[in-house]
Amino acid sequence: MAEIRMYRTYRWLKKEKNPVIGKIQTIVQEEGLYKNMTMLHEISGVSVGALNGWFFGDTVNPQHGTIMAVLTSLGYEEQFVKQRDVDVEKERKAGQLWLDQRAKEREKATGKTNGQKKPRKK
Repeated sequence: MAEIRMYRTYRWLKKEKNPVIGKIQTIVQEEGLYKNMTMLHEISGVSVGALNGWFFGDTVNPQHGTIMAVLTSLGYEEQFVKQRDVDVEKERKAGQLWLDQRAKEREKATGKTNGQKKPRKK
């Protein structure tokens, strides 16, 4: 069974698309290419299938490389902006607590501890 990967500090709802898709969609619309995925493919090299998956399909979390291929092909660049100062020790403790809670939830759901196989029924 596949496990859904969750992060403590960056989350969105299970069946919701990654917010970056909406941002890319807005850019593509502003550039006049939203109704022409073939042209966007020709410019970026990202397949029409991938683009349709983002905007109209079931893709919820596209790979960073494909996102950047579309952005840079349209003349955009990625920027990182610090929003707040972080107390690293406080965040380490909060992160470990969050990981421990997820491990307990998995153990309860699967009946196995981290690294163990599920017990056989007798």
